Amino acid sequence: MNNKTESPFHSGEMAIQTRLGVREQMERFGRQVIRDFMPEQHQQFYHSLPYVFVGHADSQGWPWASILFNKPGFITSESDQSFSINSRPVRGDPIEQSLIKGTRFGVLGIELHTRRRNRMSAHINDVSDGAIHLTVDQTFGNCPQYIQHRELYQVDASEQGATELMDIQNFDAEAQALIAQSDTFFVASFSQKDSENHRASEGADVSHRGGKPGFVRVDNARSLTIPDYLGNSHFNTLGNFVENPKAGLLFLDFEKGHILSVTGTVEILWDSDEAKHFNGAERLWRFHIDHGRWLKNSLPLRWKLQEFSPNSLLTGSWAEAENLKEAEQQQHQWQAYRVMKVEQESELIRSYYLSAQQFQHLKFKPGQYLTLKARIDGQEQVRTYTVSSAPEDNFYRISVKHEQGREQGSDIQPKGLFSSYMHEQINEGDIIFGKAPSGNFTYDASEEKPAVLLSAGVGITPMVSMARHTLIDGFRTRKTRALTLISAAKNADQRAFFDELNDFSVQSGGRIRSLWALSDAEGLLEGKDFHLQGRISKEFLQSALVLDNYEFYLCGPTAFMQSMYDILLALGVADTSIYAESFGPASLKRRPTSQFDGSRKTEPETPPAKAAVVTFTRSQGEQSWREEDGSLLAFSEAHGYAPESGCRSGRCGACKTKLIAGAVSYISPPEASLEEGEVLLCCAVPAASEGDKVVKVEIDL
Repeated sequence: MNNKTESPFHSGEMAIQTRLGVREQMERFGRQVIRDFMPEQHQQFYHSLPYVFVGHADSQGWPWASILFNKPGFITSESDQSFSINSRPVRGDPIEQSLIKGTRFGVLGIELHTRRRNRMSAHINDVSDGAIHLTVDQTFGNCPQYIQHRELYQVDASEQGATELMDIQNFDAEAQALIAQSDTFFVASFSQKDSENHRASEGADVSHRGGKPGFVRVDNARSLTIPDYLGNSHFNTLGNFVENPKAGLLFLDFEKGHILSVTGTVEILWDSDEAKHFNGAERLWRFHIDHGRWLKNSLPLRWKLQEFSPNSLLTGSWAEAENLKEAEQQQHQWQAYRVMKVEQESELIRSYYLSAQQFQHLKFKPGQYLTLKARIDGQEQVRTYTVSSAPEDNFYRISVKHEQGREQGSDIQPKGLFSSYMHEQINEGDIIFGKAPSGNFTYDASEEKPAVLLSAGVGITPMVSMARHTLIDGFRTRKTRALTLISAAKNADQRAFFDELNDFSVQSGGRIRSLWALSDAEGLLEGKDFHLQGRISKEFLQSALVLDNYEFYLCGPTAFMQSMYDILLALGVADTSIYAESFGPASLKRRPTSQFDGSRKTEPETPPAKAAVVTFTRSQGEQSWREEDGSLLAFSEAHGYAPESGCRSGRCGACKTKLIAGAVSYISPPEASLEEGEVLLCCAVPAASEGDKVVKVEIDL
């Protein structure tokens, strides 16, 4: 903007920017990219287009979106401050009545085959000889997000059919069908507080909206609900809604040349619960039709869909949102998953790609795990495996290390029962049963701090999920969190996800780094195949990491995590900046002087009882419990009960049941989520009561 005293945004846009905490940065950014003239590059772009979208408000204040078209070159620029559109609207388009001096236009130039677009606001200064002459108010470029790749072609007049015009006051069956299957529409909005005072930041706007087919929900014959995705934070459309809650929507039938143009009122749904089930939705808005018009067979232009925008594929549809809502209600139940693919990641680790058979995959956080169950050798077994895919993937991937039997001193350690079952018996097409992802070892890709992920062996699995999510979220938000993965393995054969992590580094432009420490690096090229021979040391971390305020995530064998934790403390890292995946109640010994948060408590809030009477509701049995009997799980099993169980360390939640009466104390804080009135048997004991009362506990077994 040339005028440094006037903001490029109006009060509605500024209000939303303030609400979402981006006001100052957008003011700085807007003054750099929003201009009061057309750069030469934009002039050339508009000149090459065969069509352009225009938004305006009619004499009654109703916004409308329209399409104007002609042969390429129909838009000409007399200067960087003015341009002409040599086209007349299709017959019946409401814009016909508004082609008068002073009308404010929002202009969108867009190439669907290249996904390039530029925006402009302008006003008419003259209309003559089939041309609309305009003066520029503001111009700026737009990113290609959510634009589907379509190829343009034109049909002969003989193939076009007779134009049909029909006024509507609600969405008829044909309109509802078009909207329900649409992956693209255009929205016009308008804001002008003072008609006598011409502000460049106000006026009309027209914007593209794209998503998966079904991203616009037809609520009824008069209302639509629409997700609002992450964008450029200008909030041109929503800002206009704040000032003037009206919109014009334009739906095109790209294959038949029909136009559906409607206008009505809008409401922004800032905190709707429905938004959390719709992938990619930051918020929702609802449109209520006032009136509109079908313009059938009015376009000689057609577009053939080639592919969806990668951004659109990261979003959802209303059918998926409803399925996700139903799935959440079943998240604590066992669900069937089909094995889509099996892939060997290293000598010992194999990945299984799982597809939910009944409901959509639930959203999860990187670092969480799936709980699986199987009948092995006549006994039901439960285990947890970290998800190594990203939340954005349409599958769950778990990566299972085959625990080999081996000698350990004078003892022989048996091979892993469940991991052997997975590696030796589960193949593509098989069905396994699992519960939805859970766990507290999670990661937020939107954090400003850089993160370091330290892992050893199969501990790399949550880190791959975190890295993959960081890459995808960076693509979606255009801001990738700085991430360094430092992974330890015995040798190259046991180095899992090596190529995948290197690919992340390339795709992220180096924002994601992957470094490897190998015990045996014989024949490998340092700096490419590995970065350290031997164990990860204090000196290596100092050389690999520039001085910064990092968050550290640890996962691997207990000895590895303890070593990394101690090294990080020695380097001055605060305990509160170190997050660790736990494979048991005490897998990491934190410093006693550390200030723990609620998730790091080491002492139970209520002291355990010395003795208690435990009642088993279903069998009406009653048994005496003593301190030496251990957890309620062990106690139940010792008395002939067989409650479902898995990890036996508070992670998987398999042994969860209802606490009918009494209170419990937790030996170690459970990681699995619990509802009110539930107890996790594997790490719970009866809690002490005041005075000399006999402690009584009743559980649903």
